[in-house]
Amino acid sequence: MPGDDRLGCGRGWLEWTAARLEGLCFKQLDEPYVKGSRSWRKYKVRVTTEAIVGAITGSLVAPRTVLLGRYDAAGRLQYTGRSTTLSQAVSRALVGVLAARMRAHPWEGWTFSAGWGTQRTLEVVLVEPEMVMDVAVDIARDSGGRWRHPARAHRIRRDVDVAQVPLFGEAPASP
Repeated sequence: MPGDDRLGCGRGWLEWTAARLEGLCFKQLDEPYVKGSRSWRKYKVRVTTEAIVGAITGSLVAPRTVLLGRYDAAGRLQYTGRSTTLSQAVSRALVGVLAARMRAHPWEGWTFSAGWGTQRTLEVVLVEPEMVMDVAVDIARDSGGRWRHPARAHRIRRDVDVAQVPLFGEAPASP
């Protein structure tokens, strides 16, 4: 981060994404580990990639988050993660562009967790999986290959067809 000399000495380490390095944590040398400590600083490796919008939270006239997917090698749309709360600009851009589910949806009957360690499920609206978005994700994955942390939705990619999106499980390009 500009102006943060702690990152200057660690910048080279952030290039080790091929070795599954997800980021760096910084703390004072004399500071012990304290669970939930806010004084530690974390820098995650993030990359921009494409994903398919398969569902939303909120409504078609006011989307709040997007649920993202990618096709696997067998042609099934797999859930890969959810976005953070959409910016007003991205939410407005989606209004009128997302199509309500018209045919059988690959995620019909699925439930989506509201977050790690919670049993609460999300109320989602399934949409036609035709919209591609640019998202920023960190490289951390869970045991099922999904993005471990919420993605940051950047923009709609009308110029990219869903068939051009990387397959589920394919790593995005290095930063």
